[in-house]
Amino acid sequence: MNDKTAIFKIGGKILEDFDNLKSAISQLKQLYDETLIDKIILIPGGGLFANFIRKIYSELKFTEEIAHWMGIISMNYNGLELNKKFPHIQVIENYAKLKENKKIFCVFLPYEFLKENDKLPHSWEVTSDSISLYIAKELGLNKCFFIKDVDGILNNQNQVIKEISTAEFNNMKESGKLADSLSKNELLKEMTTPIDPYVTTLIDKYKIACIILNGTIGSPRILNYFKSTKPEDKTYTKII
Repeated sequence: MNDKTAIFKIGGKILEDFDNLKSAISQLKQLYDETLIDKIILIPGGGLFANFIRKIYSELKFTEEIAHWMGIISMNYNGLELNKKFPHIQVIENYAKLKENKKIFCVFLPYEFLKENDKLPHSWEVTSDSISLYIAKELGLNKCFFIKDVDGILNNQNQVIKEISTAEFNNMKESGKLADSLSKNELLKEMTTPIDPYVTTLIDKYKIACIILNGTIGSPRILNYFKSTKPEDKTYTKII
């Protein structure tokens, strides 16, 4: 396992707000410039484009197969847009090139790779979260980072759960022991369970930990996680 290589999935809510995105990228660049991480691989979420696909999917009634690949194309598009905003981030689409580079700060466009390695279900339960974890497995990594607009997973006392097993997470979700997990408010549900439904299956299957970090502006959670030696300075959720 190589701790000098790390995958960071950049969530849609970060991609859609330039200030948040700039905050997350600047923190990651600092880690790269200080050689705390030699190889940073960004995986873009689908964001607004994926949400639009969900909407027309329900209205036009096309297959989940088509929706799946359209969602992945939206990830590619967001990766190209990310590069336009931050030209120092290299764009890589070829998996062999991604694997052979030892020191790089890049965004990986996953469509080509996934068409050649089609091992994930074509379902709305599989989003960029699961795709990022799958790519981490292919690269031989033992963890995958999700940069989102929340501090992590909250219990029903609104406290961040620092470490939780997939079984505990699923049990708490089903029994309503997560904050607002039974709410009809979709935003509150998203804040409580900010991972796609298939991720826990892949965590169990591949034994890869998923770490949620807040990338929003004014919240140096990413730097704190990697640089601070004090546990109380670190805010995250690790799912194992």
